[in-house]
Amino acid sequence: MSELLLKNVRVVTHDRDEPTNADIAIVDGRIVDVRPGLPETGEVIDGGGKLAFPGVVDAHQHWGIYNPLSQDAESESRASAQGGVTTALTYMRTGQYYLNRGGSYADFFPEVLKQAEGRAYIDYGFHLAPMSRGHIGELPDLIERFGVPSFKIFMFYGGHGLHGRSDDQRAFLMLPEGERYDYAHFEFVMRGVQAARERLPELADEISLSLHCETAEIMTAYTKLVEEAGDLSGLAAYSASRPQHSEGLAVFIASYLAHETGLANINLLHLSSRKALEAAVRMAATFPHIDFRREVTIGHLLADVDTASGLGAKVNPPIRPREDVEALWEYVLDGTVDWVVSDHACCRDELKFGDPRDDVFVAKAGFGGAEYLLPGLISEGRRRGLPYGRIAALTSWNPAKRYGLRTKGTIAPGFDADLCLVDPASTWTVRAQDSESTQEYTPFEGFELTAKVTDTFVRGNHVLDAGKIVGDRVGRFVPRPA
Repeated sequence: MSELLLKNVRVVTHDRDEPTNADIAIVDGRIVDVRPGLPETGEVIDGGGKLAFPGVVDAHQHWGIYNPLSQDAESESRASAQGGVTTALTYMRTGQYYLNRGGSYADFFPEVLKQAEGRAYIDYGFHLAPMSRGHIGELPDLIERFGVPSFKIFMFYGGHGLHGRSDDQRAFLMLPEGERYDYAHFEFVMRGVQAARERLPELADEISLSLHCETAEIMTAYTKLVEEAGDLSGLAAYSASRPQHSEGLAVFIASYLAHETGLANINLLHLSSRKALEAAVRMAATFPHIDFRREVTIGHLLADVDTASGLGAKVNPPIRPREDVEALWEYVLDGTVDWVVSDHACCRDELKFGDPRDDVFVAKAGFGGAEYLLPGLISEGRRRGLPYGRIAALTSWNPAKRYGLRTKGTIAPGFDADLCLVDPASTWTVRAQDSESTQEYTPFEGFELTAKVTDTFVRGNHVLDAGKIVGDRVGRFVPRPA
């Protein structure tokens, strides 16, 4: 039996705006008591009055998209721990990138688990994307056999490439002969997910479908307009080429399809603009029987087209102008946004930038950022009046509840001892060279943050100590619900 006592900390939980002074007793990786004055037994760590946050449940990462999965599982989990992340849910699909193969998930997913096993410093799970008709038939098996109850649709993939225009999406997605990745397929995916919910009623609340909401036809047309006009460059050009109303329209389409198919659990991912959030709010009012959840990323909350550090900030949907950043914060502060994620997708310099290097349309999309998730949200959120408890809900409790992580998400007896210590008075400057990620740049280079994660614990294992990665690769796959 292993025992650990964290003493002299200020515990932050989702159900209280402000922290409370307490000690945290941990036995065999689980929290057993949280209150002041606990007796000192086993290993004792003095938190020095720091904030103790629930370990971040980063519900949107991409391990293995640009680097081998086994490599990302190690390096990007180390970077995640720097940001207080103790559980990552990472998106996976068949097709080009990731494992670069098609076929059934019965064959594909065991290889995913094999490549990640024993590599990570934090716990992890997967979301899967049903790319083909055959995948839809596999949904119940993925839930019951593999513990994957959350699925994804990339709405723009059918007619637009990952990084820009494409005329050969079927080959990119490695679809079977005669199949298309289009609105009809999206409808059938929704019907398949709903059928799984009805077949497994005891798990139905934790079975959901997530959507990347952008509209291929609008993006293709606007990319041409932006290139022909030639008056915009860099991140501003990329934002204009994937305009905000493309997001809004996709939200409307996705929401109506959910209504048509009776699918009640819908997650709208990385909403990046006022128009996208306005559409999401309108759809929630129009279809009150659908349980919509709304996600934003720390990148879209911290950076805009003028302040982000270079074309390394290319991502889908794009980093937006400042007025959209301010709009996102309005929706965070009023409770419309349900959780904040990193959308971490490590893309090294040699892969990220094309030729010419300063052409945003040939650069790859995506960047890492999990190491800045909690520090960034605390820094900017507290400046805007966001309560500590709301930050804990946005980064831990809400995604844990939605995605079936029943033993994670808060600091309370019976829960996994996943937590991090935060110094809320530590001002520091973001430098890519300080990250454990293999990515050599960051869109947040030079940003000044006013809170720092000093220690991270995964099921009681001390994986970040005084800002440095320590110990063994203790992370493990978490089948859900768990």
